[in-house]
Amino acid sequence: MPDDSLDQSDYTALAEFRYLIRCFLQFSEERAKSVGLTPRQHQALLVIKGYGKGAPVTVGTLADRLRIKHHSAVELASRLAESHLIERLTDQADQRKVLLQLTSRAEQHLAALSAAHRDELSRIKPMLSRVLDTGNSES
Repeated sequence: MPDDSLDQSDYTALAEFRYLIRCFLQFSEERAKSVGLTPRQHQALLVIKGYGKGAPVTVGTLADRLRIKHHSAVELASRLAESHLIERLTDQADQRKVLLQLTSRAEQHLAALSAAHRDELSRIKPMLSRVLDTGNSES
């Protein structure tokens, strides 16, 4: 059943928001590829660095944050380890847990990518703010 509280400006704002997200994701994918990473690898490195605040994270956390199945996160971690982008560590508190930690090579890639992403977000911030500003409805 349609929501009668939506007007044309709401649809326009949602469409513009989706467009800006797609543009940002395309930018991100191209940047990742430019340093030899897949977009998923870049996302994984960012999860490990950002979510763990620099500390190792579990494969389960990686799966949850990337919204992928556990076995897919295990495969991704294997590819990252083969590329010398992460190290697998055994959790000292629970030997069953595998922890993932960035290598210095991954840290370098991620620093460059993150600086570029921060710059791109700064560039599109005015457009995002305009779209997200619910006080400027064009009804």
